[in-house]
Amino acid sequence: MDFNAPAIGIYIRIVAIISLLLGLNDAARLLGVNLGNVSPMATLGMTGFVYLAIFSLTRLFAAVGLWIKASWGAVLLAAATFIEMVLYLMGNPDIRMSAFGFAVRLLLLVSILIIFVLGIRLRRAQAHD
Repeated sequence: MDFNAPAIGIYIRIVAIISLLLGLNDAARLLGVNLGNVSPMATLGMTGFVYLAIFSLTRLFAAVGLWIKASWGAVLLAAATFIEMVLYLMGNPDIRMSAFGFAVRLLLLVSILIIFVLGIRLRRAQAHD
């Protein structure tokens, strides 16, 4: 996939920034920024803490991959977001998110799918020329 095309370069960078902000928000939750004296491990539980750590790191790495316009960044972000949303929709008690958090993750998933579609259309247009 040609992520270096100028048509989708800015769009990819915006998605990378959203992924970075969401990953940093999750990292702040891991550190217990708004919890006061309560341990985040006690609040989230052991498996919830591990899930949040994995998804946070995955989003941060995906943001770097998208920023440098590597295709693995988009694949990593799509996979992590899809898995997290499936776990949440299946009712896993360890995955907690607000309605706004769910909307942002859904926006990320749709954005990555749009990037894939734009990349495929751009490749087909270049093949016909």
